[in-house]
Amino acid sequence: MPRPRQRSINAEIQTIRRSLASVVRSLGRLGGALEAAARKARAAEPKQRKLSLSPKRMAQLKLQGKYIGHMRMLPARQQARVKAMREQKGIHAAIRYAQSLSKR
Repeated sequence: MPRPRQRSINAEIQTIRRSLASVVRSLGRLGGALEAAARKARAAEPKQRKLSLSPKRMAQLKLQGKYIGHMRMLPARQQARVKAMREQKGIHAAIRYAQSLSKR
């Protein structure tokens, strides 16, 4: 049986260093390619515009949501009454009326 050739420890360390240096270079190239791909993917995403709503408009939307939320729980005949109330006395009165109808 042939005996394995003995190498010095320094030679083995040099081989390991060369291998690790090669791995580091490969990872460096791969990292650059991955960063470029990520930048390209972010650039392709559609930009969403930021809605800037005034406090007055936010309050209006909150009231509208409250009104619609109560209206959805009422039958058609009661909805018609609440709509008429809104036309006559405004949204605040209509919301109170819808709340009273839904408690029954």
